[in-house]
Amino acid sequence: MAKRKRTIPLLFYVSEKERSIIQAKMKLYGTTNLSAYLRKMAIDGFVVNLELPELGEMVSLLRRSSNNLNQLTRRVHETGRVYDADMEDLRQGQERLWDAAQKILTSLAKIQ
Repeated sequence: MAKRKRTIPLLFYVSEKERSIIQAKMKLYGTTNLSAYLRKMAIDGFVVNLELPELGEMVSLLRRSSNNLNQLTRRVHETGRVYDADMEDLRQGQERLWDAAQKILTSLAKIQ
């Protein structure tokens, strides 16, 4: 077994009611790892659960944009030419990326 990073055990007791509250909060935050949850709460005092579907959309857009750029680069190396339609596709892809980034920043700005 690999050597543990955390070598100091902490032990404390809770009532059944407190345990239920902890489990309910863990469920609310979408975690099942009690140690990680308690460690996070003890150190930071709070847990932020970000559900940003825009982030998934942005990752997808980044992948497509990267793929398109690689294809365009290959074509330019093969033909020695850059086509206006290809450049327009890249420009539109970049616009979609900036829109997705703006949505994410707007969502993050709402967090207090």
